[in-house]
Amino acid sequence: MIDIELAERVKNLPPYLFAAIDKMKQEAISKGVDLIDLSIGDPDLPTPAHIVESLRQAALKPEHHRYPSYEGMLSYRESISHWYKRRFNVNLDPKAEVLSLIGSKEGIGHIPLAFVNPQDVVLVPSPGYPVYPVATLFAGGQPFFMPLIEENSYLPDLKKISADILKRTKLMFINYPNNPTSAIASKDFFKEVVAFAEKHNVIVCHDAAYSEIYFDEEKPCSFLEVDGAKEVGIEFHSLSKTYNMTGWRIGFAVGNKEVIAGLGKIKTNLDSGIFQAIQEAGITALNTQDHILLEIRNIYQKRRDILYEGLKKLGLSVNKPKASFYLWAKVPSGFDSSNFVSYLLQNAAVLGTPGVGFGAAGEGYIRFALTQSVERISEAVERIGKVL
Repeated sequence: MIDIELAERVKNLPPYLFAAIDKMKQEAISKGVDLIDLSIGDPDLPTPAHIVESLRQAALKPEHHRYPSYEGMLSYRESISHWYKRRFNVNLDPKAEVLSLIGSKEGIGHIPLAFVNPQDVVLVPSPGYPVYPVATLFAGGQPFFMPLIEENSYLPDLKKISADILKRTKLMFINYPNNPTSAIASKDFFKEVVAFAEKHNVIVCHDAAYSEIYFDEEKPCSFLEVDGAKEVGIEFHSLSKTYNMTGWRIGFAVGNKEVIAGLGKIKTNLDSGIFQAIQEAGITALNTQDHILLEIRNIYQKRRDILYEGLKKLGLSVNKPKASFYLWAKVPSGFDSSNFVSYLLQNAAVLGTPGVGFGAAGEGYIRFALTQSVERISEAVERIGKVL
């Protein structure tokens, strides 16, 4: 029998946050606990029926059963460019500035491999999506964590990054509407990011997965709406949250053609593209009438209001989100984020996500996802109230 040893890059990885939470969830369920899971951002609403029907019809076509193009079907990329024009008034060349992805997570995970050399620095928000630092480590780079704090509206203070770090910085991740804090960014902030990137020669990667989950008719803007943004970076988007298609694994990256080409070069060597029938369904999704998306947003808004008002009445300090389907709440005194999550799981059978799992700056907070029905969210508030 051979001695099997993990590579150093894997040995040094922290446990993936959501895998650890899934383990906690499965253990509780195996004991027969009636668990209310507000931990992971996986929409409980079904994919709209017209998208499912589009997939069914496309799957019957034999031409879709062969290898797809690496970049994605031109018709899919054209539908993305049309969507960007309609939604953000941004012009994109579908042949050079649009790339299909097997979900935005895949693109985020691969982008450092295209541009980051060993010892290069990647600027990463903290708290933030755990894939940003992990992808950096896989490429041999060094994450530099930019604290997102409430006093600065959960925006990174770019002026506080030292010259020594900036000399080695190759790439920067930002994410608005933000996971986990639900913060949004203005065009003024994006203008600051463009100027910063130009000055320090940094590639900007904006993760916009939650741009279409917004409330009170306040539409988030795109990074690419700002002059000069396309010269310094790209934007990732996913069909997962907007159209309740998390399991379908389809998304895209758009923006700077050189950055898109670099990411595409990694992908041609590591994957074989998206099943074309799913791309056909993606085209249908991107042409979905807004009244269907409005219904989805209204459901999340009702859930947001119930959870926000309920937690506020219980005395928790919580931000009322303008976008995304998360609430970011301070844990009560006497707890840290991890033991508060454990306390709620064991005593209220309600599962949230510890803020520290998103980075050190997330300590002291808990994230709740709006991915349960109004009735279950109301019950979760009642359960939490009984144990606080």
